[in-house]
Amino acid sequence: MTALRVRDLSVRFDGAGGRSLTAVAGVDLDVPSGQVVGLVGESGSGKSTLARALVGLVPITGGSVELDGRPLDQRTKGRRRVQMVFQDPYASLDPRMTIGETVGEVVAAAGRVPRATRAAEVERLLELVALDPAHSRRLPRELSGGQRQRAAIARALAAQPDVLLADEITSALDVSVQGAILNLIRDLQRRLGLTVLFISHNLSVVRYVSDAVAVMYLGKIVETGPVDHVIADPQHPYTRMLLDAVPRLGAATRPGPAGADGDVADPHHPPTGCRFHPRCPVGPLVDPTRRLCVTESPDDGASRRRHRSACHFAEPAPASQLTKVAKQASEVG
Repeated sequence: MTALRVRDLSVRFDGAGGRSLTAVAGVDLDVPSGQVVGLVGESGSGKSTLARALVGLVPITGGSVELDGRPLDQRTKGRRRVQMVFQDPYASLDPRMTIGETVGEVVAAAGRVPRATRAAEVERLLELVALDPAHSRRLPRELSGGQRQRAAIARALAAQPDVLLADEITSALDVSVQGAILNLIRDLQRRLGLTVLFISHNLSVVRYVSDAVAVMYLGKIVETGPVDHVIADPQHPYTRMLLDAVPRLGAATRPGPAGADGDVADPHHPPTGCRFHPRCPVGPLVDPTRRLCVTESPDDGASRRRHRSACHFAEPAPASQLTKVAKQASEVG
């Protein structure tokens, strides 16, 4: 069962002088109930904007979001059904409130715990994220970065959300702490059956915590599928570029493929056709006959390709996968 279903979602920001930016451009994304879906891409790909749109922090320009088959209503009986954990825990926690007050405020707003037992609920939540309940009396500045992030996760869980969004939650932490937070997410997901959208620029991190992965580039999803399948058999050249960028112990440094090291295009004026074609190592940069990449979007045929890849030259999907996609489409219709 799909907990979170995003269809044709767009987010556009209008600037001065009629200069607009479409940060999210017609995204389709499914987050199945009780699973972790990783959303990966470079900085500026639109990952965080998508997450912020899902929790109502930026307005949605077009498309739809459903939760358990119904249009997403952000507030239900005092709680937010989708909760977000931000990249910088120091900036996301109120510096004037103790950790206990911060978590307790959300417990009270959710309205599911009697006043007399709220302190015990705060203690339970802190223990759930492996944070000493004694820290409830401390201010955020008195905690380490990892401890602050654990407190931020406890605050999100206090709302008893249906879906948890984790936006680059380890990138602001020391390397020695990142692994502990990733292990915490895996442990919480297994113990609580959480549904999680885990956002990162690091494909190896996404692989560690996720069941499925969606690869995002310049506002669009370009490949998606079970994480092990995508890692083992990437169909989109951008996914292969991200994999090549992951350091491998003992491996010699290899130069990137031709064309892949160029700058990301101006999002105010995205390229025509395939948005990746100005950097693509298999497109018109290296094969001038492949003008199709410049003139036609690869989105339309994605459902017929392996991993729904938005690439004109990706492999066709197996017949069994096409049958499954057709069945899902008929059920939605």
